[in-house]
Formats: sequence, C-alpha cells, structure tokens
Amino acid sequence: MDVHQAEFIKSAVKPKDYPDTALPEVAFVGRSNVGKSSLINVLVNRKSLVRTSSTPGRTQLINFFDVNGRLVLVDLPGYGYAKAPPELRKQWQPMIETYLAERENLRAVVLILDIRRTPTDGDLNMLRWLETYGIPPIIVVTKCDKLSKNEQARQAGLIATVIGRSREELVPFSALSKVGREGVWRAVSELAGLDDTTT
Repeated sequence: MDVHQAEFIKSAVKPKDYPDTALPEVAFVGRSNVGKSSLINVLVNRKSLVRTSSTPGRTQLINFFDVNGRLVLVDLPGYGYAKAPPELRKQWQPMIETYLAERENLRAVVLILDIRRTPTDGDLNMLRWLETYGIPPIIVVTKCDKLSKNEQARQAGLIATVIGRSREELVPFSALSKVGREGVWRAVSELAGLDDTTT
C-alpha cells in the first residue's frame, strides 16, 4: 500500500471505548520486545507513529491507527513480559481476548515472532485463540538482519515446525533494512479486502 496518511485515533481497554468505525482492522500482537512497534512504523513510513522502547511491556492499552482513511491498524499489548506487575499482566489477557472475540471488523492478526527465538507458550496460545475465533494469522518473523541467510533458514524451519505451519507461511522482516515490508502489506491488503498492494 502507498501510505500517504497515518494517524493515531485513540486508545481503549474495553469494547465501549473502541473507535466507532466500519473500516477493516488488522491487529498486531506478539511477545513483549519482539519489534511490534518498529514493524508498524516501517509499514506506515513513520519513525514514531507508534512509540518504541527498549523496555518491554510499554504498550498497555489497545491503540488504533487510521491508514489512508481505508484501514485501521491495531496495536495490542505485548504478552509474556515477566517483570510487568502481576495485576497488569492479569489485565492484558482478557483485554486482548475480548478484542479478538468481539471486534466484528477485525479481518486478520499479524502475529510477530523473533526469528532468533523458539516460539513460547504465549505464541502458541495466541495461534490457538486465532483459530478458535476464525481469524486469519499473518505470521511475521522479525529481526532477520540479526542472522545470516543460513541461520535464518534454519530458524525459520524450526519455528514453522513448532507452530505447525509451513515455512512459506512465515513472512521474514527487518525493521533495519525494511526487507519484508511489501510482503507484509501484500498479506494485510488481501485479508483486509483492499484492492491494492505496496508500491
């Protein structure tokens, strides 16, 4: 998609606070510090639309972003950050699950995995949630610039095996080199029902 406008709409916790829009939504989710904010910023060609931080667990609300007035990207709280306060961690799961279960205009979820790490129980649970709700996943493996081509291939094979998917379903991505940006947009555009892809 040729992004000419991207702006923050609002943050929310409960369904009553979600934006009142019929635009298709694609949500982004992953383990804390997996590169979710950087991925969204690269997709929309903005350095700081979504705040990035070296401290995991900073995204504590559901954040909605309008792209071109045609699509809403949704930044969900990261999961699996053990140092977050217990009460906060208890809030994240129902917040995410309620959104996945109840948001009618949700078209797909970008599940972000670090190519250097073996998928966690949280990642596998998220995939099961998406299957339960019939939400198509777009599986993006980030931080590919950290590994050689051979290491990328080996890790992609391992990740695919652990999550029970084919390697072809994994979209390799690097926020540094922007490799994979077009592939992510292609998948997002198709599942969101948009009639164009990245130019």
